[in-house]
Amino acid sequence: MSSNGFKTLDDLSDIEGKTGLVRVDLNVPMADGKVTDHTRLKAIIPTVTELSDNGAKVLLLAHFGRPKGEYRPEFSLEPVVAPLASILGRDVGFMQRPSQDAIAELPNGSIMVVENSRFAAGEEQNDPGMAKMIASFGDFFVNDAFSAAHRAHVTTAGIADHLPAYAGRSMERELNALAKALGDPEHPVAAVVGGAKVSSKLDVLRQMVEKVDHLIIGGGMANTFLAARGVNVGKSLCEHDLTDTANEILEAADKADCTVHLPYDVVVSREFAPNPPTRTVNVHEVAEDEMILDVGPAAVEALNDVLKVCKTLVWNGPMGAFETPPFDAATVALAQTAAALTKEGQLLSVAGGGDTVAALNHAGVADDFSFVSTAGGAFLEWMEGKELPGVVALQR
Repeated sequence: MSSNGFKTLDDLSDIEGKTGLVRVDLNVPMADGKVTDHTRLKAIIPTVTELSDNGAKVLLLAHFGRPKGEYRPEFSLEPVVAPLASILGRDVGFMQRPSQDAIAELPNGSIMVVENSRFAAGEEQNDPGMAKMIASFGDFFVNDAFSAAHRAHVTTAGIADHLPAYAGRSMERELNALAKALGDPEHPVAAVVGGAKVSSKLDVLRQMVEKVDHLIIGGGMANTFLAARGVNVGKSLCEHDLTDTANEILEAADKADCTVHLPYDVVVSREFAPNPPTRTVNVHEVAEDEMILDVGPAAVEALNDVLKVCKTLVWNGPMGAFETPPFDAATVALAQTAAALTKEGQLLSVAGGGDTVAALNHAGVADDFSFVSTAGGAFLEWMEGKELPGVVALQR
């Protein structure tokens, strides 16, 4: 039993000839029927091979897209079977729908992808009848899909009512990393929260000011906080209707002894396009027709110094409009500092969310962070301090 109160594959023995229902994340990006990014397929290798090597019949349960409870061929999981087989280096079969007879005929150690769980209307409703029916095909349940853990669906939570439930290796790593970063972290703790809009991260910001010593706000949302402090942000992306909320968060941070870091120099331009004419200015010098598109170099230097005194870092969201050069400079510089401190053993760094993973890959440092979560919604809800149904199901 892990310290977080869930069982892992270490608690599972004598599984030869038994059937494991294994929830994985096969919701991979596809173009023209081909998988374009194999990150999620690679994540499930340790769990699937361990179960298969120990003689279990492995039935992989997963969703793909949003077919809304009906069969739609463009959402079939069949095209994922061949790339998964090549990544696992072993045969993988495909099952339209499981049956006792078909499972009985499978040789021990076989691996089968079961068709998209969301083709069944009961999946997203966590229908108890469907959960019982699916569970009847297996002897044990393994959840290895943290990225779907914020959903209370049949294949993420319901099955665990009927079968002994275990965290797969990927899920176990994820939960252990998250516990270290925010469950019981070593202080001082810094959080980088970036991205376009405050509205999408309100709960995260409220939770972070209570938990961390330094809150670094970047991206478009920093403009809303600057505006709340009376700064004229020109034509920048800014949610002016949320300035009161931003002030409430700043006041809560003061009470909680959390230092909020907003940029004091910024990179501005009159147009949002690759490599336009730019100026680096103090935040009080933004012209009416200019947009703030990145944090300036002086602020980044100061933020680097903040990270140097911290022991733990949680990162979600870029510092600027990183997809468009040169507005990737702050994100790249700060990410490289965090990576260097992590490699030196001075910092535990945990990052997550789609944009964040893309930004860290762009900075060339994703492999140097202590842990990078590919989960988007689940990582965000975890940062918000919410209970994740797929995790709670493992802890019962």
